[in-house]
Amino acid sequence: MTAAEGRTAVIAGRGRLPMLLVEALEAGVAPVLAELEGFPVEGAADRPVERFRLERLVPFFDRLHELGVTRVVFAGAVRRPRLEPALFDARTAALVPRVLAAMQAGDDATLRAVIALFEEAGFAVDAASALVPALLPGPGVLGAHAPSEADAADAVRAAAIVAALGAVDVGQGAVVARGLCLAVEALPGTDAMLAGLVALPRPETLPRPAGLLYKAPKPGQDRRVDLPAIGPATVAAAAAAGLGGIVVEAGGVLLIDRAETVAAADAAGLFLWSRAPL
Repeated sequence: MTAAEGRTAVIAGRGRLPMLLVEALEAGVAPVLAELEGFPVEGAADRPVERFRLERLVPFFDRLHELGVTRVVFAGAVRRPRLEPALFDARTAALVPRVLAAMQAGDDATLRAVIALFEEAGFAVDAASALVPALLPGPGVLGAHAPSEADAADAVRAAAIVAALGAVDVGQGAVVARGLCLAVEALPGTDAMLAGLVALPRPETLPRPAGLLYKAPKPGQDRRVDLPAIGPATVAAAAAAGLGGIVVEAGGVLLIDRAETVAAADAAGLFLWSRAPL
């Protein structure tokens, strides 16, 4: 059986993306929805869910094979769970040194190691955008408001900052206003970064709204997993932080609920720009 003939498992994290993929896949062969124990899928309703623990990853592989899964896609954000040594089975325990070494190298290395484990278990690993290409917008202004020349300059500055952050496996986003870097994304994520800006004192030369949120993948990132994403909640957080717009790298950032996100940006007076990488 080929990956095209078998079932797809959506390995779900937080947010809307997992269910968007499940809904798209339900038009064909019924997908398998799987969640890490303790991290319930948003909007799963009465759909059956396969729950698993990292301490029993190899038995989870066995279960996916039993269900006819030949392809997996990772969707949504996850946090590293606390591992319980007593719960490891012998086969999964043998993988621990390899995974721990990757975890010490950073998130990107960890994700590459996880992908490799699934592939070695016989599963093809696809990107979310391969299943729903419309999730990745092409270049252009997506809403009613356009960025200014000053915004374009800020986007250049922000892109350089995010590339530097990504090169050391730190984050995928930054906020820049009139050339000043107001915040960078780290482990807590984009929402925490923007929330911290709400109370940040601004100099008189930097009125609100001003500045932009920029998001892009890390340089050399395996784009099958952990692509940055924005959605309506991102727009609301950017507006609350006093920003003038959001810029994403075209072809590298997932746009969740596109129509709703664009409408929210238009209503808030924010520009939404999918910028071609230079």
